Amino acid sequence: MIVAVADTGPLIHLEEADALDLLSTVDELFIPQTVYDELEVGDDPPTLSSIAHEIVRARQSLTQADHSLDPGETAALNVAIERDAVLLTDDLEARNVAEDENVEVHGSIGVIALGCARGRSSKQEAADLMRALQRETSLFVTDAVVERGISLLQTEDH
Repeated sequence: MIVAVADTGPLIHLEEADALDLLSTVDELFIPQTVYDELEVGDDPPTLSSIAHEIVRARQSLTQADHSLDPGETAALNVAIERDAVLLTDDLEARNVAEDENVEVHGSIGVIALGCARGRSSKQEAADLMRALQRETSLFVTDAVVERGISLLQTEDH
């Protein structure tokens, strides 16, 4: 069972790639209230009604003074720690802090790979989506990261 908590990055980037529904491949998805509030002030917030999720409030185990993350990333990391969940983030600093806290972390590329592993797309569709994520969304991701994600698809057994 995969329990995950998302910060704003994957929600925005997967929506931009028309792939937000891939978040439904996690078994339980939490979105901190702080992240939800950040999405609401954006120009074109993701349509979250298409995916099962629960809006939650984070307790303060880590504070912004502990690191250089924004409030949404801090809240998402706190919920991930509290619920022993995977953190979904596309932010490098959030990834580094999560790893320091022994929290498993994946980004939008990882969500696409999970969707493929769980039969939501073919390997080719997932590879194309990873490339589109790089070319057609606001996510900055290097060629090396995209190619690593694609190579992981080739090693999966499905």
